[in-house]
Amino acid sequence: MAIDAKNATWLKPFEEIRHAVAADGQWSRVLGAPGADLPTCGIHLAVFVEPFLGYLLDGTKTIESRFSITRQAPYEKVCKGDILLVKRSSGPIVGICRVGQVWFYNLDPESWSYIREHFARAICAQDPEFWKARESASYATLLQVKNVLSVEPVNWPKRSRQGWVVVSPGTAPDGGDES
Repeated sequence: MAIDAKNATWLKPFEEIRHAVAADGQWSRVLGAPGADLPTCGIHLAVFVEPFLGYLLDGTKTIESRFSITRQAPYEKVCKGDILLVKRSSGPIVGICRVGQVWFYNLDPESWSYIREHFARAICAQDPEFWKARESASYATLLQVKNVLSVEPVNWPKRSRQGWVVVSPGTAPDGGDES
């Protein structure tokens, strides 16, 4: 996808991320060279708080979860192969990863039980308070995170309080090449 005026506000930081991963062969292929068109897969910005940010970056957390009362991103907006820019809450982007498998749930007692039983450890959510804080949710998105790479901090022009932003929805039918 070509860079247009809509993308202009985040073009500079995206270029900084491309420079930050230039030495990593896999990531430089995925993101493309500085100045190139955007990747055809989706690009998402996800805000993380501690301790989950640290768990993601050190490889302990292999499944990211987002719970919501309404059908909002990333619910049905993220695909296998998409790129996830990892942003520290009230801070810069500090990592990048690829989305592996994705699961969407319209929550009911059975799906809540299934998620807790099968994903709690990978989400790093063994603390009952984690589940209590999300008990009013009606929807859940779970996504496998792969190829996690810490990057030098890159400031991003995010002003909203949203914890997830679809930066670019992507144009590849399957979320793009997952290499």
